[in-house]
Amino acid sequence: MARVNENYAKLPGSYLFAEIARRTSAYAEAHPEAKLIKMGIGDVTRPLVPAVVEAMHAAVDDLATSERFHGYGPEQGYDFLREAIAQHDFRARGVEIAVDEIFVSDGAKSDCGNIGDILALDNVVAVCDPVYPVYVDSNAMSGRAGDYDAENERWTDIVYMPTTAENGFCPEFPAEKADVIYLCSPNNPTGTVLNREQLSAWVDYANENGSIIMFDAAYERFIVEEGVPHSIFEIPGARTCAIEFRSFSKTAGFTGARCGYTVVPKELERDGQSLNAMWNRRQTTKFNGASYVIQRGAAAIYTPEGARQIEETLEYYRNNARVIKEGLEAAGFEVYGAVNSPYVWCKTPEGVGSWEFFTKLLEEANVITTPGAGFGPHGEGYVRLTAFGDADATVEAVERIRAM
Repeated sequence: MARVNENYAKLPGSYLFAEIARRTSAYAEAHPEAKLIKMGIGDVTRPLVPAVVEAMHAAVDDLATSERFHGYGPEQGYDFLREAIAQHDFRARGVEIAVDEIFVSDGAKSDCGNIGDILALDNVVAVCDPVYPVYVDSNAMSGRAGDYDAENERWTDIVYMPTTAENGFCPEFPAEKADVIYLCSPNNPTGTVLNREQLSAWVDYANENGSIIMFDAAYERFIVEEGVPHSIFEIPGARTCAIEFRSFSKTAGFTGARCGYTVVPKELERDGQSLNAMWNRRQTTKFNGASYVIQRGAAAIYTPEGARQIEETLEYYRNNARVIKEGLEAAGFEVYGAVNSPYVWCKTPEGVGSWEFFTKLLEEANVITTPGAGFGPHGEGYVRLTAFGDADATVEAVERIRAM
């Protein structure tokens, strides 16, 4: 008889954002008159910019002709996009990344979840706490997380690194040696960043211990302050210890279009094997490449007109983040993030739990947030709000919360 992957049976409940959607749907069904404002799931609301749309239309026209038709593309991504990425995302910042170190995909979430395919199951995994759930859940599905301790809401074999206001949202090195370390800057969910000195310390740790840093830079385009690295490869030594994930979802509104990429340096080797070669083998076996039409659209953001247009959209969201942060602070809440990030990390009132405050905001203000407890034990006592909504709705949401 066929057997299933027993690790799935260990997963607690549903995926965080699916649970938020379930609770929100139940409330909306019971209160059809409620005008809900979504500030929970980090989905964008602004349309694709004209340069991207025009490029996609032209790509569709290509597919309508025999001369310009494209079937299967390269699994690693078309050179026209990989070259643009290498030039504008890296070389323009003084970082040399080769085209064959860039792997275009259907999004950073997929790559963050799939990267474990090339790693042994007995690696010790360390994550920041609170943390983007995909890092933990994908390792649990593979069998690296051990058993789920429901009482303490954590996995027995995952190393949790508290990332809190008390330590300036910079995790300390784990007491035990970690083989695989997930870092995210700007951070999801706290909205905070790691500066150059902090990130350099982690690169040194990884090289000294033979660890690999999985660096999620999905929100790097929101960085506005000087001294905050946009890429881990700005740090000397990172090429021998890090893999970086990037996304066009928040950068250019591709949450529905789906496109991202992963950078795996050729110097990154473990057990005598090249992880670049291993990831290439994995992708060519399990992935047929991102759509030609979508990749043409992604390449358009690197044109002068496309770059100007997406910067306007990014500034729209940055302003929303400022509105949320300043409004909540004026209402007496303790708030973090927002400055270099689309996320605002808000401390709940004293003695009020994350899910309790989520429910209070949903029922009394009709505002949907994300409970911090869903991101890990140290997320308890916070909620996350996103700046990806409509500007007028964002102002109204803050006013509703202040009026509670």
